[in-house]
Amino acid sequence: MTSSAPTVGFDLDMTLIDSRPGIHACYLELSARTGTPIDADLVVSRLGPPLEEELANWFPAERIDDAAALYRDMYPAYAITPTRALPGAREAIAAVRAAGGRTLVVTAKYEPSARLHLEHLGIEPDELIGGLWAERKAEALLAHGAGVYVGDHLGDIRGARAARALSVAVATGPCTAEELRTAGADVVLPDLTAFPAWLRDHTEASDPAA
Repeated sequence: MTSSAPTVGFDLDMTLIDSRPGIHACYLELSARTGTPIDADLVVSRLGPPLEEELANWFPAERIDDAAALYRDMYPAYAITPTRALPGAREAIAAVRAAGGRTLVVTAKYEPSARLHLEHLGIEPDELIGGLWAERKAEALLAHGAGVYVGDHLGDIRGARAARALSVAVATGPCTAEELRTAGADVVLPDLTAFPAWLRDHTEASDPAA
């Protein structure tokens, strides 16, 4: 590994994977089992924040913990199979490895659910850290020495900045490219298919021997 080899963190939902179909199905089932009306279309239009924050829009405070436990219990049966890798996801991980670097997935998602997604889709980061949102993502990024964090949400930009990492945003989630730029992303890409070329240029520019 060279001195310029990158350690790159990636968000999961709507960065590496399109989990909307599975999450949509899981919320419909949660609604049916609890008798609570939930607009699943609205839910999947704003993925990113922790589960409990979304559930607070549909359940009173005293029911959120039970609803979250039920959702997580149902999740493997309803949400894993329908989820697909976003274009360029596997290639982005491979590009970091080809540069001699390491990859970590840092997500707000419940870590066992995140692991099921990655295993099902054959995406193999070096590390997976779940349960971290926005600025708290910096805990994992700093612990693993990540110099770049790739995500689709404004919260991902905040996490990168808190870790003093380069914020690379992809416009594949709920935020437009303009919103990502305005929020302070250092780089905005249309999707991960553009990431390998960007990483190559970034790594070469960072290599003092180049």
